[in-house]
Amino acid sequence: MTGADSVRAAVSAVVDPELRRPIGDLDMVREIEVDGDRARVAIVLTIVGCPAAARIEADVRRAAASVPGISTVDVTVGVMTPGERKALTEKLRDGRPPRQMPFGPDSLTRVVLVSSGKGGVGKSTVTANLAIALADLGLSVGLVDADVHGFSIPGLLGIPAGTQPTRIDDLMLPPVAHRVKTISIGMFLRDGEAVVAWRGPMLHRTVSQFLTDVFFGDLDVLLIDMPPGTGDIAISIGQLLPHAEVLVVTTPQAAASEVAIRSGLVARQTGQRVIGVVENMAAWTLPDGTVLDLFGSGGGAAVAEALSGPDETVPLLASIPLSPALRAGGDAGEPIVGGETTDAAADAIRALARSLARQGRRLAGRSLPLSPG
Repeated sequence: MTGADSVRAAVSAVVDPELRRPIGDLDMVREIEVDGDRARVAIVLTIVGCPAAARIEADVRRAAASVPGISTVDVTVGVMTPGERKALTEKLRDGRPPRQMPFGPDSLTRVVLVSSGKGGVGKSTVTANLAIALADLGLSVGLVDADVHGFSIPGLLGIPAGTQPTRIDDLMLPPVAHRVKTISIGMFLRDGEAVVAWRGPMLHRTVSQFLTDVFFGDLDVLLIDMPPGTGDIAISIGQLLPHAEVLVVTTPQAAASEVAIRSGLVARQTGQRVIGVVENMAAWTLPDGTVLDLFGSGGGAAVAEALSGPDETVPLLASIPLSPALRAGGDAGEPIVGGETTDAAADAIRALARSLARQGRRLAGRSLPLSPG
């Protein structure tokens, strides 16, 4: 292998931080020349003003310099032509036509809706921390904030205000936070702006675009943070993803659990399967041993029992105690699951992630991408 070949191999292995693929596979590497200990490397980026440009250039320079005998690296950065971008988007879709959702019944991605009957039960906080906990297990995780009117996922994950997806023609690349690829309507609004008058058709179109036009790549799990209740978005997602699984979040309070039961029943009417219940804001044991059950007890178990039937048992998968650290982490955009904390709430969410990972997805009735040898 010549010096130029060695440099090309090293540079081609650099991973695009947005597309999460080696730039060699994305046809972003151009001319490579080696003259003595100097390497000249030409690459192209997908678009003008690519937000990952500085990182990619630095990674390319570092990769080339790692080749034995190379001490000086010159990097030239260009931009793909429209034809090259079109070829790239076709490659990313893997032959799938534009505007076609990749999360259909035959997809290998597990789709889990996190729902609740009412607001204020900590559903979004649970979703954000659960996504990070799943990513910490080595899974590739995507997160759709479908709570269009009450979006909070960008703030919970610490995604800076004004961050928007990168667009490559008709594809959007979602921002990545804590290794979780995330999309939310909040990324398209000015700071402080609210979604006010949107109703059925606009909400359906927004959610549909999140599922079709956002390039998540190969995911193990796609979490969808649902709005509370059983309104337009729940109906739309029921139509778009009738094969999805549902995780119901409630508090121990009877008033919350009674409404949570209804959200699970409505999801089941669309064909979705309720895989478990999460009880949030459960009793908190203080350092002196005092137990603080601010919202009562038993709500999660009641929801699980009500949603179970003779043919299927819906388990109570987690009981997450009240936690000042969980609340503070969400306010600061630093979810506690992403740190080293031994907080009881963080431990419960990590255990929930392990439980979901062990469950896997039912494959019965699905065609698998296999062909006879």
